[in-house]
Amino acid sequence: MELDHVLIAVADLAAAAREIEARHGLASIDGGRHPAWGTANRIVPLGDSYLELVAVVDAAKAAESAFGRWVASGASSTARPLGWAVRTYQLDELARRLDLPVHAGSRATRGGDLLRWRSAGIDQAAVEPSLPFFIEWGPQTQLPGQAAIRHRAGAASIARLVLVADPGRLADWLGNHQLPIVVRAGTPAVTTIYISSDAGEIVLGSFGG
Repeated sequence: MELDHVLIAVADLAAAAREIEARHGLASIDGGRHPAWGTANRIVPLGDSYLELVAVVDAAKAAESAFGRWVASGASSTARPLGWAVRTYQLDELARRLDLPVHAGSRATRGGDLLRWRSAGIDQAAVEPSLPFFIEWGPQTQLPGQAAIRHRAGAASIARLVLVADPGRLADWLGNHQLPIVVRAGTPAVTTIYISSDAGEIVLGSFGG
């Protein structure tokens, strides 16, 4: 398992992208729309992982899905982490262990490419955001974090996440792993993202970390 991405729910994608670039030197690219969820995103590529700025663009459709409702409930004008996702290439085995259904997803990029993935655990993550959901990207799909980008901060990558969680519950959910997380006991949340960059450490989050 590897850290895939961290979700940041925002009210306005363009404004959030300008803010994160101006304040932290992190550029973003257009992602696309999730028609089934009523949301759209922008991607901040960070190598093997990325930040997903995500916003509701169709309120009625968003209300019909757990993911859309989750994004709507967490939308903020600040770069406050909403949740996170772990990449795996053994999704079916993991889903069987946790008794989770597997769902297929896709979105078209601005360039016309179709990104495909399968996921499990989104409903649970929406309720208990310290739990990641799991994603398995389709064959020949370029990882979003590896998209070409030039950050003013230089080369950048996620160094660690700070989570507030039930440590036992999270351990059972993840199983054996070497994910870059720091876990503190308390009400489930993703509190802080630490990013290492050529320009120094970048800290995103509305809580201490």
